[in-house]
Amino acid sequence: MKTDYHIHTEFSCDSEAKMEQYVKRALERDIRMLCFTDHVDLNPDDYGYNYYNPEKYFEAFRKVKEQYGEQLTICSGIEFGEPHLYADTLKRLSAYSYDFIIGSIHWIGNMFPCQKVREQYSAKEFYTLYWKEVLSTVKQGGFDALGHIDFPKRYYGEIYYVESELREIFNRLLDKDRIIEINTSSLRKGHSETMPGKDLLQIYADCGGRYVTIGSDAHVEQDVGADYETAKMLAEGIGLRQVVYRERKRVEVEW
Repeated sequence: MKTDYHIHTEFSCDSEAKMEQYVKRALERDIRMLCFTDHVDLNPDDYGYNYYNPEKYFEAFRKVKEQYGEQLTICSGIEFGEPHLYADTLKRLSAYSYDFIIGSIHWIGNMFPCQKVREQYSAKEFYTLYWKEVLSTVKQGGFDALGHIDFPKRYYGEIYYVESELREIFNRLLDKDRIIEINTSSLRKGHSETMPGKDLLQIYADCGGRYVTIGSDAHVEQDVGADYETAKMLAEGIGLRQVVYRERKRVEVEW
C-alpha cells in the first residue's frame, strides 16, 4: 500500500499547498494513505516561529476528510521541532486528535545548517553537536517517529557518526517503543540516498528496529508520494516493515 506520512501544507510557514490539492494528486498516484504533518517550530530564530495554528489546521482537515475520506485514508499530524526543549507545548498539543507526531531536530541552539554555519563548522563538528540533541530528544520522547534522523546531510551532503552513539540513540528510541521514518526529500535535493540511508537503517535494524514510516516531506503537491518505491525497496532489502499511525497507535500495512 502506497503511503505518505510526512506532508506540509499552508499551515506550515514554508508551504502554500492546500490539503485538497494533495488529496487530488494522491488519488491520481494511487496513494492510499496520507498524513498532513505541519511544522510546529518554537525556536525564536526560526522564521516559522509560532506560525502553526491547530484550530485553523483542524478546520481545514475536517473539511477535506469529510469530502474525500471515503476515497482514501487521510490522517492528521504535526512535525514538532526539538521536542526535548518544548515538552510542555508538545504535551498540550498532544491533547488534540492527532493520528501521528513526528519529532525532529532542525536547530542546535541558534544554529541551523545553513551556508553561514557550514562555513564555520565542518560536517564532523556539526554532527557531533547534532547527535547529542537527537539523543536528548529521544530520551524526552512524546512523539511517535523520529524524523529524518540524519537531517544535516541534506545541507552538508555528507554524514558523520560514531556507531556506538547511534546505537545508544536507537536503543533508547526502541525502549520507548518509538520508530524512525524514511524521508525521501534528500533525493529531490540531488543526494544519492534517503534520510537515513542504508547504513543507518541497517544499524537501526541491528538494534532491533523493525518498523518505519515513509514520508516525502512534500511542501508542494507535485511531490506527494515522491520516491516511495525507492524507500520501499530499501526498507524491504533490510527486512523493515511499513507502518502508519491512527490515533497515535501503530498499524502495520502491506507494501
